[in-house]
Amino acid sequence: MADTRYFTQLIDQEIEWGMVPERIVIGGFSQGGAMSLMTGLRYARPLAGIADLSGYLPLAPATGRERTAASRVTPIFMGHGTRDGIVPLALADTARRHLAGWGYDVTWRTYPMDHTIIEAEIRSLNIWLSDVLKPTTL
Repeated sequence: MADTRYFTQLIDQEIEWGMVPERIVIGGFSQGGAMSLMTGLRYARPLAGIADLSGYLPLAPATGRERTAASRVTPIFMGHGTRDGIVPLALADTARRHLAGWGYDVTWRTYPMDHTIIEAEIRSLNIWLSDVLKPTTL
């Protein structure tokens, strides 16, 4: 598993360039989703969201110990295929249960698909993104 420091540096760089962390969403497919969860849960500031498509939560016990209090307000989208033979649905559901048990707001969707992305998942992700990135009033 790749080191999360690289991804943390990318987020930090965006913040240095003027982006507020509450407007940053990280996400990925499969291992990219796993890395997004590992990074976002450990990040020192709340993010707008974490999207995990057909991924899982590696090292869940360590992640549980290392997650930050700030990350608890970061919403999470998890989409997964019911026929995924690469990352079994049960593995993703275990991640979802860990996250929910730790108090995270998890949007969970399953789709009749293999280890891929389909239009229905993209529509669900777009709705979730519209919600977590909706404009705020001052």
